Amino acid sequence: MQRKRSTFLFSVMCFGMAFLYIPILLLIVYSFNYSKLVPVWGGFSVRWYGVLFESEAVWAALMLSLKIAVMNATFATMFGTLAGLALVRFGRFRGRLLFSGMISAPLVMPEVITGLSLLLLFITLNQLIGWPSERGITTITIAHITFSMAYVAVIIQARLAGTDQSLEDAASDLGAKPFRVMTDITLPILAPGMVAGWLLAFTLSLDDLVIASFVSGPGANTLPMLIYSRVRLGLRPDINALATIMILTIGICVVIAGWLMLRKQRQRDQDMQLAAIETLDREF
Repeated sequence: MQRKRSTFLFSVMCFGMAFLYIPILLLIVYSFNYSKLVPVWGGFSVRWYGVLFESEAVWAALMLSLKIAVMNATFATMFGTLAGLALVRFGRFRGRLLFSGMISAPLVMPEVITGLSLLLLFITLNQLIGWPSERGITTITIAHITFSMAYVAVIIQARLAGTDQSLEDAASDLGAKPFRVMTDITLPILAPGMVAGWLLAFTLSLDDLVIASFVSGPGANTLPMLIYSRVRLGLRPDINALATIMILTIGICVVIAGWLMLRKQRQRDQDMQLAAIETLDREF
């Protein structure tokens, strides 16, 4: 019975991995296709990588998306961290339920409604105060911050809920001021959650199409918008080449991050072993 269960679980795992990664492998293979038609194999070639590096529109869209993603992730992490701290550390305060609902709303709100509401907001502000004068990188960044900070706040809440507040209380009892407690105790505890929130906000911004389509203007095409417009007119293999480069870059970053985490874990285990040996030596 146990062997049948293990075989079933292994089969399900293999099916899931194949469902996720076979399309990615096909994309990488067809990035070396000589033919202009994406689904038609015309022989091995790297011509589309040359076309990609000569395409100013693709690189301009990529750089715009990266710039927006970095700014969005940074500000979303800052605001999301403050929101998470307020919900966990400030206890019950007036308006807490409303504040919590406003933080959680972007998580469940359809992107079409979010994009449309932000578009109407920017149009109204332009009519009232003349800002923003045009829709572009600023409006897209603000729109991305609006929904990304909600994800960061949830991560920070989960991080704080799983930690003990006794270290902060002990530091306060020893005379540390609130700002010192924040910088020396709270922020180091939150650091892993803040890094995770930053990466998630960066990914959400880089991947967004619907909201950016509502709040962007002429000349402000992000990479997802460019790819979508080319899909409608006929996708060329140079987009496959760009996707392959991005996949390889992300894969290398994941491997390096895993290696650093493994190295840190081994160092931590060695430190614990040395501490245990020193403890035993003192006892005897």
